Order: sequence, then C-alpha cells, then structure tokens
Amino acid sequence: MPSFDIVSKTDMAEVDNAVQNVTREITQRYDFKGSSSKADFEDDVIKLFADDDLKLRQLHEMLQGHLAKRKIEVGVLDYQNPEQSAGQSVRQMVKIKQGIERDLAKKIVKDIKGSKLKVQVSVQGDELRVSGKKRDDLQEVIQFVKDLGLEQPLQYVNFRD
Repeated sequence: MPSFDIVSKTDMAEVDNAVQNVTREITQRYDFKGSSSKADFEDDVIKLFADDDLKLRQLHEMLQGHLAKRKIEVGVLDYQNPEQSAGQSVRQMVKIKQGIERDLAKKIVKDIKGSKLKVQVSVQGDELRVSGKKRDDLQEVIQFVKDLGLEQPLQYVNFRD
C-alpha cells in the first residue's frame, strides 16, 4: 500500500550559517556602527539584541533575507514578545519550529478526513503518515495540504509504493 510522511524539519546548520551572516552584516553596515546590536544562535533559539525597536526590525529583515537565500522558509520562525532591557535596548527570542505540533497535526488530519479522500492518516510523534490504495490519492492529499495555506512549512518525504 503506497504511503508517505508529512514532516516539518529545518536544517539547523543552515540557520546557524544565516545567523553568522547576519552578524557579519551588522559589523559592516553603516547604520549599525557603534551599536551593541547582535544575533546569537544556540539550542534552536535565535537571540536578537538591538539598541531600539527600529534596529530590531532591521535585524528581522536581515535574518529573513539570509534565511531565504539559504532556502529556509520564514514560516519556521516563531517570534516571541520583545523584552525591554537596560535603557532603550531590546532583546527578542526567535524559536525555530521543528516538527508538527499536536494541534496542527489534529487540524490537518481532520481536514484530510473531511475532504473524503480515500486515505488513512495517522499521527506518529511529530509527523503524519498518509497511506492509501492508489498513488493518485496520495498526490491529491499532497496538493490538498498545500492548498490549506498553513503558516508552517511542510515537507513530503518517504514516498513508498
């Protein structure tokens, strides 16, 4: 019986490279001269430090641009609320989404079952396994899930006949 998995994985090495490129760009940009702005990456969390809200927004744009160059979708970024630190400086944590959360998995399963496609969907940890009798049904499911317009980027792997 043909099957495939729906997963959400991010290449952390590429994220680390993008953060290093942002750090390099901060040191070279004229508008960041003399500022204490920086970006750090550890344990699936990017820590942004900026002098004010304007520089924080510029850091967001730089980070998103460097991630896009490395073929990582911006939907993997989960921005936390910015926190005020000493003076006007601001810090913000940006979590990298890995895997499909339980609520999102339930929503996807419910939508697929509601579409009346002849497939079975099961949640396996932080990924979904879709199986059906025909390869065409599985391709319809892939297109259906893409058309749902979910914020989190998904990959379709382990296609087996």
